[in-house]
Formats: sequence, C-alpha cells, structure tokens
Amino acid sequence: MLLFKNVFFFQAGIGILANVFLLIFYTSTIHQIHRTRPTDIITCHLAFVHLMMLLVTLDILSADMFKWLAFSNELKCKLFFYLSRVMRGLSISTTCLLSIIQVITISPSSFYLSRFKQKLTNYIVIAVFCMWCLNLSSNSNMIIYTVAHSNRTNLFNISKYCSFSSMNSVIRKIFFMLELSQSVFFVGIMLFSSMYMVIFLCRHQRKSEYLHSMSILPRICPAKRATCTVLVLVSFFVIMYCLDIIISSLSTILWKYEPMVLDIQRLVGNIYATVSPLVHISSDKRMLGLLK
Repeated sequence: MLLFKNVFFFQAGIGILANVFLLIFYTSTIHQIHRTRPTDIITCHLAFVHLMMLLVTLDILSADMFKWLAFSNELKCKLFFYLSRVMRGLSISTTCLLSIIQVITISPSSFYLSRFKQKLTNYIVIAVFCMWCLNLSSNSNMIIYTVAHSNRTNLFNISKYCSFSSMNSVIRKIFFMLELSQSVFFVGIMLFSSMYMVIFLCRHQRKSEYLHSMSILPRICPAKRATCTVLVLVSFFVIMYCLDIIISSLSTILWKYEPMVLDIQRLVGNIYATVSPLVHISSDKRMLGLLK
C-alpha cells in the first residue's frame, strides 16, 4: 500500500510539472502568435485536463483530504470524484479529437475532411465545448451515488474517505454500458485515424526515398514528425485505457473493494497523463530549443 502510494506521488509530481510547463508554453504561444497551429490548441487543452486529473487524484489520496474546503465531507466526495471522472472522460475525448485534427491536417485536398481545414480553429472550439457538455452530463451519476463513509454496510469503498452507495443492478449495468459504449466509440475513432496516419507515414517514407534518390530533400518533415507524435500518443493511450477499463470493470461488476486493485487502477489510469506531456516536449523543437 505504502509502496504504491509513494510510486503514485512520484508519478504525479513528474506529471504535474510536465503539464504545467506544457500549459504555460502553449498558452504563451497561442497568445503571442496570431495564427497558431490547431494541434497547439488541443495540446494546451489536453495539458490542462491532465493537470486537473493529477491534482484531483492527488487530493483524493492525501491524508488531509479537502481540509482547505469548508464543505461537508459528503459534498467534498461528490465534488472531487465527479471532477475526477469528468477529467478522465475529457482525456479520452480530447486525445480522440487530437487524432482527428492531425488526420485533417495531413490529408490531401481530395480527402473529404480536408474541407474543414480553413475554419479548423472554430470547429475545435465547438468540439471542445461539446466534449465538456457530454462529460459533465454523462458523469452526473457520480453526484448522486458518491457519499462519505458511514455505518451503512451496503457501501463500496473507493477511497479512505468516500464510498459509492449501492444502486439497483439494472441501473448499474445501464451506467456501465453507457460508459463502455462511449469509450468504444472514442477508441474506435482513434484506431481508424491511427490506421490512416500509418498509411500516410508509409507513403511519406516511399516518397522520401524517391526524393532522396533524386537528391531532393522532402518538405513535409514537420508533418511527419507531428503525425508520429500523435500516433505514439494514441497508441499508448489505447493500451493504457483498455488496461484501465479491464481493472475498473472487474471492480464495478464484482462490486468488491480491494485496496491493492484500486491503487493499481489509479496508477495505470494516470500513466497517460504523465507520459503525454513528456512525449509532446520531446517531440517539439520549439520546447527543446527553449529548454536548451
């Protein structure tokens, strides 16, 4: 237990620092440059979501939980676990949007989605707003069923201080299926977009070899680098998210509290929030130049 908690605090510390740096960099870049890249806006939003996710989970695991909030324990539990689920939902939907934006960016003019290139920034703002509305509404059950610890026996412990109140098995299965279908939808889109990006990279590789044989340097290296970055992020996210879904599904279906399983789930669930900013920092020449 103590080992998992120490590992998590170390992981969260790295993730928070990396996401803060990423958020500050992209916020200043968007503010200074009149015409920013669409992926910069998505990356900035993703850094904010992951920062909030790590901070909320850190507060949930801290020994002095929520003492700085002058609310009742039950309201604190509802607030923080609701925010935790909303941020996790925003993480998958924002990553999905990032993959779609990259597909649109690299697609040729003959591609159907290329017609959105001209007003891509406006569509991004609308998409982010819809994602917030979707996740705020779809996770509203957390407000109803999250409670503070009490003497009742029909509770499912989710932390040292908070629990889920028992719900009808039919309602529980409905919520589980809604969450699962939402996850499958976003992961499916990411897989399709990843397939397109792999095809793009293969074609680019053949074109690069042809241009190299003619002593002509290719001009689309930045696009290739950005596509590789998004492809790495999407692939890593899908692996970690599927693993997280398997662990959380077992806990939800069995309705049994296992502290070690819960710690592993939190650790796995936050790996992407920690690794994602590090991948962005290592692949962006602007940030590497700034760090040097």
